[in-house]
Formats: sequence, structure tokens, C-alpha cells
Amino acid sequence: MGITLQQFNEMNARVSGRKTRAVGRGVDPLPSSPVSTHKIILGVDPSLRGTGYGVIELAKPFPRTLAHGTISCPKDWPHSRCLAHISQTLRDVLKKFQPTVCAVEGLFFAQNIKTAIIMGEARGAALAVIGEAGLEIYEIAPRKVKQAIVGYGAAQKLAVAKMVQRFLQLAELPGPDAADALALALVQGQTQERSRYSLSAAKQI
Repeated sequence: MGITLQQFNEMNARVSGRKTRAVGRGVDPLPSSPVSTHKIILGVDPSLRGTGYGVIELAKPFPRTLAHGTISCPKDWPHSRCLAHISQTLRDVLKKFQPTVCAVEGLFFAQNIKTAIIMGEARGAALAVIGEAGLEIYEIAPRKVKQAIVGYGAAQKLAVAKMVQRFLQLAELPGPDAADALALALVQGQTQERSRYSLSAAKQI
């Protein structure tokens, strides 16, 4: 089942904190006059050993998935090799699919300084390539993404993956990192409806 108008409005309401009106049957699956200016959206969930990425195209009756995956780096790879691999893979994705906007997971409080530095390295490698390509970049807090996709800000990764699979009509359950990236792209697509739904889930960086 694809994403319906009611589901789309409910996802938007979760971000804005509004209650939605029930939508009758027989309506178009998506709003008939979207305000979005970006059609191809890249979502990125940075991590040194497993950076998730997802590319969607806004379309009717539901968004279409162009690509998704995880940029995996073995534990025996030095940080420099991982960062180069992240950069090159994202560069290839950008060249192939030509997205014009990117949603990246917002910063969170790491348990220790070392973890924060490692996460910052991966995030920097990704953002540098994306910024170099001229994309608008927005960050969205993890809780906002989970709230919009699942309806619960502390939802588990599996729940996010299952909802992403449903919304995008994917044949198989996406990996956890790729699912998070696709979820970011979906929420960014909602956020582009600001003038219609008054959303403010993402901030440009």
C-alpha cells in the first residue's frame, strides 16, 4: 500500500504538533498542489563505519525510491580510508542522481569525546562533498524524524525501517542505516510543504 493523503497529513502533523482532520475516501493520494521546489532529495545518516544514504523523487501517488544503501567500512580500515570511501561514494551518488537538496541527521550528544570526534569526521566528510556539489543542506533531529515516520520520538530502528518500507513500497526491508537516510529524505519532502502546513522541522546548515 502506498502513502495516502491521510498518512501524509498525519506525518506532517506529527512534526508540527497539530491534530489532523479525518480525510474521506476517494481523494488523491498526495496533495494536488505541492509547494516543493526540490524533486530529488538525498538523505544521509553519517557514521564512520556505516553511513546510510537514500535518494527519493517526489512523485504521485507516492515518492519513488531511486537508490539507497550503506557505505560500509571494515573495522581494520584506518579512519582516513573510511573518510575517503564515504566521500567518493557520495560523490558518485550525487553525480548519478543529481539531487538538489540533502537532509542529514542532526547532531546528538555522544557518550564520550572520542565518539563525538569520530562521528564529526564522518559527518564532515559527507557534508564537504554535498556542499561542494552545491546542494542545499538541512539537518533534522533524530527524534523529529522518528516522530514523523513512526509517531513516536524514541522508536526503534526496526520500526522506522518498516514504516519506510511501507511508505516507499519497497520490496525488501531496507538496512537500518539506509532506512534512517530514507526517512530523513521523506521528512525533508514534508518540510518543503511549509507554506501549506507551516512546518519547521529542519534547519539549513
